[in-house]
Amino acid sequence: MHRIVYLERESIIADVRRPDFPHHWAEHPKTLQHEVRGRLAGATMAIVNKLQIDAELIAALPALQMVAVAATGTNNVDLDACRARGIVVSNVRGYAAHTVPEHVLALLLTLSRNILAYRLAVADGKWQRSEQFCFFDYPIRDLHGATLALIGSGSLGNAVARLAGAFGMHVLRCERKDATSIRPGYTPFVEGLGRADAVSLHCPLTAATTHLIGESELRAMKPSALLINTARGGLVDEAALARALHEGWIAGAGFDVLSVEPPRAGNVLLAPDLLALPNFVLTPHVAWASRPAMQALADLLIANLEAFARGEPQHRVA
Repeated sequence: MHRIVYLERESIIADVRRPDFPHHWAEHPKTLQHEVRGRLAGATMAIVNKLQIDAELIAALPALQMVAVAATGTNNVDLDACRARGIVVSNVRGYAAHTVPEHVLALLLTLSRNILAYRLAVADGKWQRSEQFCFFDYPIRDLHGATLALIGSGSLGNAVARLAGAFGMHVLRCERKDATSIRPGYTPFVEGLGRADAVSLHCPLTAATTHLIGESELRAMKPSALLINTARGGLVDEAALARALHEGWIAGAGFDVLSVEPPRAGNVLLAPDLLALPNFVLTPHVAWASRPAMQALADLLIANLEAFARGEPQHRVA
């Protein structure tokens, strides 16, 4: 009988049904990293979200057969160590196909239309003191006719492209940064950055994509351009971004992710002077978290367990 241990049950708000095969189920609302080994002792299936499953831990869990990641990103799991042990790793895909793209467009609209600046001005009484029915202190740009560069063309990037197209945006798909050839329909990486009115990131965090966007890439963008990141914080050099916003290398940024979450030890992007800027929007990794999306994630998660138990693993990354 499989022993299933769910380590981070509170990481989603959803009804999580029990799998349809014989099993023993244990769940913990939250788990600290130092508690993982003890709680997974004897487990054949582990359900994790952001906890680290490294080679040392895998070696200490001889019964483990499957790691079910309750998310799309798997950079917290040592996939090579799992492959070496024959441990199946499955992630959840497609559940955020609507919620993340909508969040991207919300960030784009907030920044391009200067929503925060106008809201703060109203709260400060500027509208009440105005000599006419409105005031034009902050520039407003339409998404229609603007160019959006996508870095990453998976399901989320493609969904963002569809929404952007509905707004009348021109969409560029950027080729990989280190590519030696350009695929049909793609734009060279740096060229795409330079042509874009907005850049949106939709790629996984790997050794190759860490700090994909640094000082040179930010300086390659238009001073009027926006940077949107709903993927992973580590894709961007955060110190360089802080400088870019303060010094005007780019016009603004909308982020839903940081390099370390939660940011217990602080982060340069959490500096009060930066958070006070009307051209910087930071949300706490909630782009994925609509209630329908979380329920879809829970359903797909259990489906992955059941597929493994049938001997037909699905959504494998290892």
